[in-house]
Amino acid sequence: MAKIEIGFLGPIGLGTQNFDVSTMQELKTELQKNPSLKEWLELSAVAVNDEMIDDLDYVFKDGDKVVLLPPVCGG
Repeated sequence: MAKIEIGFLGPIGLGTQNFDVSTMQELKTELQKNPSLKEWLELSAVAVNDEMIDDLDYVFKDGDKVVLLPPVCGG
C-alpha cells in the first residue's frame, strides 16, 4: 500500500483526498464508491506526479500526487 494524495480539477468540485492503495485499479475502485465521480471517471485523464498515466496496473509509491483531469472546452 502507498499513501497517495488525489486532487480533482475543474468542475468536479471535490477537495483533495488521501488514499492508501497499491495500484491505479485499486484507486479507481475506491473512487467509484463516490456516486458523484462515476461520470467523471469515464471522461477524465489521470496524471501522477505531472505525468499522464493510463495503465490500471500502475503501481503507486508513497507520496505520489494524483490529479483527475476532466475534459475542458475552450472557446
